[in-house]
Amino acid sequence: MDHSEILDKVKALVAETLEANEADLSEETSYEDLGADSFDLLELVTAMEDEFGITVDDSADLSEVKTIGDTVDMVTKAL
Repeated sequence: MDHSEILDKVKALVAETLEANEADLSEETSYEDLGADSFDLLELVTAMEDEFGITVDDSADLSEVKTIGDTVDMVTKAL
């Protein structure tokens, strides 16, 4: 799976989970700008795990995941 395929899936999941307009999302979009709280991010991580068949290590520092691009990087590393 290449970068653009992962980005498209991440954007779709973010749009669905956070009720955002997918067309407005880019790699630079921050979760803070979308009004996401820690519960939203946890829900998003669970959706990513299900969609990509990955496991995000419980010790992962999710505070470093601030943008959609950060999420794409996290997924890429886990694949």
